[in-house]
Amino acid sequence: MVKVVGVRFKHAGKIYYFDPGDIELTAGDPVIVETVRGMEYGQVVVAPKEVDESDVVQPLKQVLRRATEADMEILAENAEKERSAFQIGLEKIEKHGLPMKLVDVEYTFDNSKVIFYFTADGRVDFRELVKDLASVFRTRIELRQIGVRDQAKMLGGLGPCGRPLCCATFLGDFEPVSIKMAKEQNLSLNPSKISGICGRLMCCLKFEAEVYKTEKEDSKPETGEESQEEPLTEGACVCGGCPGCGLAEAAVEESDSEAEAEESDTRAEDELEETAVQEDERDEAPAPGKEDAVQDGPSTKPKGNRRRKRRYRRPRKRTKKDDRKQSRSNEKK
Repeated sequence: MVKVVGVRFKHAGKIYYFDPGDIELTAGDPVIVETVRGMEYGQVVVAPKEVDESDVVQPLKQVLRRATEADMEILAENAEKERSAFQIGLEKIEKHGLPMKLVDVEYTFDNSKVIFYFTADGRVDFRELVKDLASVFRTRIELRQIGVRDQAKMLGGLGPCGRPLCCATFLGDFEPVSIKMAKEQNLSLNPSKISGICGRLMCCLKFEAEVYKTEKEDSKPETGEESQEEPLTEGACVCGGCPGCGLAEAAVEESDSEAEAEESDTRAEDELEETAVQEDERDEAPAPGKEDAVQDGPSTKPKGNRRRKRRYRRPRKRTKKDDRKQSRSNEKK
């Protein structure tokens, strides 16, 4: 176990562990610590505690002292220098015509380095720009390219919800956010609805992703639980003991009843046809003593029209029995 203290250098920045040594510190104390870049000013956000050695990045740097009034004056002077350096940086970038956007300028606490943060669509050749800036500030110059999320974190602003940006208020690190989280939360997939002012997916989608995932897993039925209804498949048995067989038998009975109804309709049509044929034969036979009148006078049912009507009768399938009846009617004619 190692005794450490958590220090943050920027508002809503990442927390780094340092060795407090014999200095008694509490949360909120300003301190001067030793870093890779040199001496830096920070604020204690995690009170001294013991953690596993695996959770600490070795070598563990030391907390030098609490910040004094002189250190606070140096911090104010550096802030004034940063504002002037920002204007000089804008002029130099415009002079060299580089496709880059200057976001922020930072002075280290001991003035040993000046860091320029910028954004760009691709890689930028800024070697001439570094030489020009170094001749102006007479110190080490570092140009660091950042992403759009880091830009929003530095500049701040208001989100679509109307509150200050999460990344600029309390988020120390950016966690990966995917479109799958929006789908699980039943949100609109319109980019303008689920994107922040940085143009990327909103970080708040990550906040409730685990809750929706847990609810979805709890709502799933257990694998061993049997469903109450069993679907009827083509290969179901016809034993009559299971509900599937009962449905199959009902379907068979329904098809049989439909076949019987169709057969009865066919028989009725045949009987009506035979009756119509007999009536036609009686009408065609002339009465005794009135042959001339029948031949000369107009017929109420012309033979040609009657045949034309039969010609356009709806065709239907006939059985052997129907063929015999048809042959008999033709013989009578």
